Amino acid sequence: MKKIFTLKNAILLPALALTLTGCVKEEDLVQVDPNFDSEAKFWKTEDDALKAVNAVYASLLTDGTYMRSTPLLLDGKADDSRSNSPWAAMANVGRFNSSIADAAIYGWAYETYYQGIYRANQVLDNVPGIAFADEAYKNRILGQAYFLRGLYLFHAVNMFKNVPIPLSSDEVYHPQKTQEEGWAQVKADFTKAAELLPAAYADVTGPDQSDKGRATKGAALAYLGKAQLFTKDYAGAKTSFESVMNLGVYSLVSNYRDNFTTANENNSESIFEVQFSRDAGGVGLGWGGAPASNWGKTSARAITYAPRSFGWTDMQPTWALFNEFKEEATTSGGVDPRLDATIIYNKPGMTLYGRSFQEVYAASPADLNDLFWRKYENADGEFANEYDWRSGINERLLRYADVLLMYAECLNELGQTTQAYSYIQQVRTRVGLPDLATVKPGMSQAQMREQIGHERFLEFAAEGHRFDDIRRWGWLQDASKLAWLKTRDAEFNTYQTGREYFPIPQLEMDNNPGTQQNTGY
Repeated sequence: MKKIFTLKNAILLPALALTLTGCVKEEDLVQVDPNFDSEAKFWKTEDDALKAVNAVYASLLTDGTYMRSTPLLLDGKADDSRSNSPWAAMANVGRFNSSIADAAIYGWAYETYYQGIYRANQVLDNVPGIAFADEAYKNRILGQAYFLRGLYLFHAVNMFKNVPIPLSSDEVYHPQKTQEEGWAQVKADFTKAAELLPAAYADVTGPDQSDKGRATKGAALAYLGKAQLFTKDYAGAKTSFESVMNLGVYSLVSNYRDNFTTANENNSESIFEVQFSRDAGGVGLGWGGAPASNWGKTSARAITYAPRSFGWTDMQPTWALFNEFKEEATTSGGVDPRLDATIIYNKPGMTLYGRSFQEVYAASPADLNDLFWRKYENADGEFANEYDWRSGINERLLRYADVLLMYAECLNELGQTTQAYSYIQQVRTRVGLPDLATVKPGMSQAQMREQIGHERFLEFAAEGHRFDDIRRWGWLQDASKLAWLKTRDAEFNTYQTGREYFPIPQLEMDNNPGTQQNTGY
């Protein structure tokens, strides 16, 4: 039985401090309780391998990741979101003054990313030694582990900058690496995953046939392209995104709002999404700590972002976002339909949990004239209990619309600005916006950069992409852009150099020798 007590799996096992004296033998310290299964009995069968890779996915559904913390971290610093939350820990998320002394939210995410990485490493260490009747099935298991390790590491590198890169579940310590080394490993994992994974599970043979939510070749290629884009490898990203498009698997859905409700989950636009369910498991939310038997597979997004009187309102839209939706009319002279799919506000006919917005906030003028998120909310009267904290709405981590706009960005950066128009227009046409080549013909590369920023701002509001864009475009280091951001969202007044990244949690600093804190903390 392996005896590994390290920081990387500290959230699975309590911290242990053993002082060994005298002639105590190691075998006396480690004994297997015959009443319980042990690791020595596991890693024997195909079913063991499937259970193990499912456990890697399970880390996506916990408090540190997409049940609650990760959406807050991704949205909190962007100019599409603001926070008036009474929860003190939100200062670690929505502004640029994260506390090293209190790692609430960002520390939970960091721990859970490494839980997921550790579990993926267990699969990659042990599954190659298991005999499979079908090698293709074995490759799919391994491909999913590579993809998920890449995804968790993507988040860690992107948000925490210089982090450890564990590639084995056996090692005690994993030294801090540079961000460049982290991105290199992320790309290597997604590349390997793309080699092993199928384009879809409908045609595979095995226990995973037709399973929804499993990583695919398209997901691996799209995330590879995203990592390449984030590191300014535009030619490589362009090739990766072309590979995704050439699979012939993905297309935009006709109704934009279908990407944020239970109505059309795992649709043709979804490249990878986290599978939440109101029916699976218990009725409790996994708020952290040791897993409990009553934890369900539900998301807290609905209650976390919910309008006042229905939830905690930890995040709200900015007026800059609201106003930018109104800058350009549709071809029929209307307002961009993404506005009503994204934001709940005081508008005739606007409903909230089956009641009119005006009725709900009639006695509260401040709320009546405020903005609240609509994406991912249980707000359409679908459920009998409007105050139910549990949400079964899947979190769409990567959509085909993102691939189209990232591909257009690559074209523009490679000097092919004219060719970028058609890919942007696919996203605009879905919501009835006029032909960009007609209303803004002949844009320069710099003008197209600004246009892509505008298109992404409206298309992906509250989907965790905006601050990633701001950071990777270098806007925080551009004095004019930073001043502009401050006019849109007062939280940018708290920006300090280096704080575009979260701090390395103190637990990691204390327990992983040689770890250095990020600049600015």
